[in-house]
Amino acid sequence: MQVFVTGGTGFVGSAVVQDLIGSGHSVLALARSASSAAALETFGAEPIAGSLEDIGSLRDAVVRADAVIHTAFDNSSLIRFPRNSRIERAALHAIGDVLAGTDRPIVIAGGFPPVVASGPVLTELDVASPGAGPMGRNVERTMMKLADDGVNASIVRMPVVHGDGDHFTIPRFIESARKNGESGYVGDGSNRLPAVHNVDAARVFRLAIERAVPRSRYHAVAEEGVLFKGIAEVIGRRLGVPSVSLSPRAARKHFGLYAAYAEGDRPASSAITREQLDWRPDGPMLLTDLDRSEYFRP
Repeated sequence: MQVFVTGGTGFVGSAVVQDLIGSGHSVLALARSASSAAALETFGAEPIAGSLEDIGSLRDAVVRADAVIHTAFDNSSLIRFPRNSRIERAALHAIGDVLAGTDRPIVIAGGFPPVVASGPVLTELDVASPGAGPMGRNVERTMMKLADDGVNASIVRMPVVHGDGDHFTIPRFIESARKNGESGYVGDGSNRLPAVHNVDAARVFRLAIERAVPRSRYHAVAEEGVLFKGIAEVIGRRLGVPSVSLSPRAARKHFGLYAAYAEGDRPASSAITREQLDWRPDGPMLLTDLDRSEYFRP
């Protein structure tokens, strides 16, 4: 297949592009700059100049594609988050206009939004709350609207993703420990975070477009729940600072905008995803991957 990928030079998207090409697919990938285009060419992809705001470029690329994988989202600024969410929705609807009425799939990267949980561990059968997601972003609701409009749309829910090139959740915890001179966890640190290596996550996207089952929810989860205390202890040992228990109030000051990640307990299963896609994650586990010097370079 020829697959159009947004976010193809990002942490997850670059792994997706390389996995697709390594599996025999050809890739068109959106490139916002000359440096992004050059990086994509080194992977073997064909860069498409444009951005999520460039609706014309998006439509032209989708016309040429047999499938679409969307991993692009700018979450670098919380101030711009609502605006970026609106840009993403408009882009997805423009892509959907081209795909509607065909069997060509789009697979969208999402998170674990507030869900109506059926048990203590989230599963692929649990549905997202109809309310807005974080700061107005609810990409899962957008996916379902596309499906209602005749698009072969599905979503991959992403947990904490780790690996080379990580600049997201785990580095924020490390930054907080450096800044405060201690590596914190909330209470007894028994709250759990689901996790996956970015290379393992990339295969979920490829398998999802190859199987192309509309309205599917997949969990790119290799580890159902990693104890947060274990994460804090590795960070503390690597930085040479103590690992300490924090009250919820102290944790909000310690972690700032990432406090919800640090104190939340959201284990998630991927049993259905593994069965439906025959997905078998084999990358390093989070604590093993975290315990490397690459994560602690200033």
